[in-house]
Parts: sequence; structure tokens; C-alpha cells
Amino acid sequence: MEIQHYLEHTWLKADTTPDKIRQICQEALDYDFKGVCIPPYYVKEAKALLKDSNVKVVTVVGFPMGYSTTAAKVEEIKRAINDKVDELDVVINVAAIKSGNWDFVESDVERMTIVAHMADKPLKLIAEVGFLTDEELKKACNVATMFSVDYFKTSSGYTGVDTTPEMIAKIRGLLAEDVKIKASGGIRDYATARAVIDAGADRIGSSSCIKIIEEAKATM
Repeated sequence: MEIQHYLEHTWLKADTTPDKIRQICQEALDYDFKGVCIPPYYVKEAKALLKDSNVKVVTVVGFPMGYSTTAAKVEEIKRAINDKVDELDVVINVAAIKSGNWDFVESDVERMTIVAHMADKPLKLIAEVGFLTDEELKKACNVATMFSVDYFKTSSGYTGVDTTPEMIAKIRGLLAEDVKIKASGGIRDYATARAVIDAGADRIGSSSCIKIIEEAKATM
């Protein structure tokens, strides 16, 4: 398994500096990671740093709370597309879910997905699984399937709930086969990364990618 090709080298802190973005991008090149996941503010810079490489530039939308208006999220998506982003990780509106307003959730996800797909950009739906009941998770997976999102992502990493192999296996059983899974939140070592991949994850977002890859090398 070439685990580096599952990994998105992630840095989304509010105080992220240009130096940190340069570091993250250089490390992604050095280790041949699948992508970098960085704040929208730095998409243009990251694209320039990763020019002519296979490393994807990924950014977030409605991050990390997800309860901004649909219009605001759509505008964020359009701006990121203008900045030449490769992939978009958008946060579901958990407040709407908790309100039982599934019509709003569906409309929100549909409009964001349409805008992303019109520009041929993959969309990952950050579902904040740690906040959802089993029934809410099932409905969220149904929404992801209904509107053909590309990935169902477990967490923004800001909830304090770690993604587990059991969580991934449960989600895999609820999603359509063509919807992939991005595991994110609390994946800090190779053993956990390997376990969530074995459970069905297709991509991993982590700020510990270098540790993961170095531990993987040590097992060879």
C-alpha cells in the first residue's frame, strides 16, 4: 500500500502564515502526498507552489461550523474555483440537521454540489459525524448519495471527536458505492491510518501526515 497517496497534508489553523503554507506544500512534494488541505486565503499561493506537480490543492467551505448561509457557501466555492482550487471540502449545516429541517439540508448540499460539479471540482461533504445520532447519520448519508457528492468526510477536526475504523465501517454501509469516504479528525499515526483505510476510507486528512508516513516506512 502506497499510503502517501491516501494522505492530504492538512493545516487549517486561523493563524496560518505564508511560511507555513510554503512548508506544507514543500513537504507534500517531498513525500508525494495526494494533496494539501489549506485555508481558502492561501489557495492561489499553494497552486503556484505546487505548479506542475500531482499534489492536489484542497480547501474548505463554511468551515468549521457549517451554519453560514447557502449563498455564502456558494460564493466561497466560486471564489476558490476562481483561484484554481482542485477539490472542495464543504461543511454540512449541523444546526439544520438538529432542527430536523432536512429540506434545507438537501437544498444546501444540492446547490453547493451543482456549483462544484459545473466546474468539474470534486466536493467532499464534511458531516461532523461525532455530532450526529445514528438516524441523523443515515439521513446525511442519504443526502450525500442523493446529490452525488464525491466524498463523505467524517469531521472538520474541530469537534474533539476522533474518527475510528468502526465509524468508517458504519458509514461505508450507509453510502452508495460510488461515494467515497475521507477520514479526518484524530488520525495521528500509521496504525490508525491503516485501520481506517482497511475499514473503507479512500482518503485521509491529517496534520500528522509526516509522522504517519515515517511510521509506515519503519514497518517496511
